[in-house]
Amino acid sequence: MATTPRRLQFGVFFQGVNSGTIWKLPESGSQTDFESFRRLAQTAERGLFAAFFLGEGLRLREHFGRPHELDVAGRPDAQTMLAALAAVTSRIGLVATQNTTYNDPADLAHRLASLDLLSGGRAAWNVVTTDNAWTGENFRRGGYLDHADRYRHAEAFIRTAKEIWDSWHAGADAPAGPVRHEGRHYTVDYRPRLPRSPQHRPVLFQAGDSAEGRDFAARQADVIFSGHPGFDDAVAFRTDITERTLRAGRPADAVRIMPASEFILGATGAEAAEKREWVRSLQIGPQQAIAYLEQFWGRPLDGYDPDGPLPEIGPAVEQTSETRGSGFHGAKAAELTSQWRREAADKGLSILQFVRAKAGRPDGSFVGSYSEVADLLAKYAHAGAVDGFNISPWLIPTGLDDIVNHLVPELQERGIYPTEYRGSTLRENLGLDVPGSSEPYDSALTQPAPAKTESAHP
Repeated sequence: MATTPRRLQFGVFFQGVNSGTIWKLPESGSQTDFESFRRLAQTAERGLFAAFFLGEGLRLREHFGRPHELDVAGRPDAQTMLAALAAVTSRIGLVATQNTTYNDPADLAHRLASLDLLSGGRAAWNVVTTDNAWTGENFRRGGYLDHADRYRHAEAFIRTAKEIWDSWHAGADAPAGPVRHEGRHYTVDYRPRLPRSPQHRPVLFQAGDSAEGRDFAARQADVIFSGHPGFDDAVAFRTDITERTLRAGRPADAVRIMPASEFILGATGAEAAEKREWVRSLQIGPQQAIAYLEQFWGRPLDGYDPDGPLPEIGPAVEQTSETRGSGFHGAKAAELTSQWRREAADKGLSILQFVRAKAGRPDGSFVGSYSEVADLLAKYAHAGAVDGFNISPWLIPTGLDDIVNHLVPELQERGIYPTEYRGSTLRENLGLDVPGSSEPYDSALTQPAPAKTESAHP
């Protein structure tokens, strides 16, 4: 696909709620202490990472109606944390996951613009569209948005935010005029309060993977946080996104693609393979394995031996709920559990072995020696399959150390990883163009908008 290799970039994904981060070890850091975030962000910046990416959960995950005690859960507000990190870093981008369903566009646009100015043009917004009523119970508007309307609503939200950011022209002493939007869920009549940052406006990340989500990203995003790290899958995803981006009237390379990934490295391949088994044993132990199945069976299974076969009893629910996160939501329980029993029996897997294989996402893991993994990543770079990888460390705050100390130099020797930051802003370091009035896909956003009324959901 690429005539010359792409220069890969890394981001670090500090997840908000997850079962992949090991919290049982003495060296595991707190998910609420600033020191954990500072240590990880500064290590990433030493390794020339493009971005520090914070996930966000708007409600604690639950198991049978109570907060789930076997996952990492809960973390300070993303924008508050990133503002603090802006003071102890100088180049790395600062990405806040923020929800279009449970925020106000004018307020969020102002807060993101504030972070962008304070950080010298390093802010980014990971756009998410969580719409379920379970999360919404924490908010006044809980459950108000139909699932089918989430991207329509998000697109109106983003367009309003872009109007706010674009209305204060470069060098102007005041905004060109008020930004107005009238829709079903909110009305905006807002005069922006902040000038542009050095990068013009925050970079937009997006991670939706449905056809609708991909089209949304092709129209609006600067970076896609994808779920397609496997090589063949990554090549196919790149081809699809390029086609969608062109159809949206944007340049073929307008959107950067950075798949979610996990790196388990060692001095030798054998050492890395042994480490992987150790990591999996700490990520998913006997209790986690039983709790994982309970979410799909919809009933307590604590009487079953984790080293024994999957339960023969049927599930107590027709469809799984969203209370443990999107990965558990909406499965047809009877069909799925029956399929799993057959699969585990055919492969001779116990409950513990099956869940480790099922929940471990082997397609998103790079396991091997430093040179082996560097050679594999070179294959991605030469094919132009991705622009980099968004790494989820399995240990906080030291989970990037071997990547920065050993893998990054191997990649630099192969000429596929930066040896310095390109500039001071996130857009510069990602190689993104600064938005301007010539953009064919968004040119209207650089002009003051007249009041408008929509008949459908925004």
